Amino acid sequence: MVRLKHRYLLVNILYPDPKTINVRIATETADQNAPYSLQFRQPSSQQLNIKILLRIIRDGVAELFGDYGSGKVAGTLQIKYFSPATSTAIIRVSRDHYRLVWAALSFCTFLPKPVNQPCVFQVVRVSGTIRKAEEEAIRRARISIKRAQRAVKGSATSAIETGAVAGATEDDEDVSMINGIEDHDEVEDE
Repeated sequence: MVRLKHRYLLVNILYPDPKTINVRIATETADQNAPYSLQFRQPSSQQLNIKILLRIIRDGVAELFGDYGSGKVAGTLQIKYFSPATSTAIIRVSRDHYRLVWAALSFCTFLPKPVNQPCVFQVVRVSGTIRKAEEEAIRRARISIKRAQRAVKGSATSAIETGAVAGATEDDEDVSMINGIEDHDEVEDE
């Protein structure tokens, strides 16, 4: 018996503000009240569902890799988890062809009708088991919550006074996590 091996892609859907795609200068506006680390992380529309995500991926693979790519990922492509509240998805695909799906997601910049919204698909983790992908999603959600709490506490000083441009902050303090889990994705410049 041959065991089929899969890869699980943990994907975040980010929604950039179309008016300020290039650079966001910190000013005192209504949407600036949200921390910079959370400005792109918005809930997805209720119209976005698993069927639309599958269509986006299949169309992207077909556009980039033609019939060859479509045939390779068609049998194993499956969305195991999608949360519109967190704009997070876990996608299962065969181990040999997960890069095709990753490339298709990287080139997708717009959600089709009925959502009709610019977006960025960010693959944040490739895992051999769904359990590790779920753990990474939980870990990243905790980090986002910690950053938001820290930004709200530090909002007493204005961004203009501190000279923060494009979300830069003065402190590069690491976020300490429960049970000793650390964010290994951030590289210190020291």
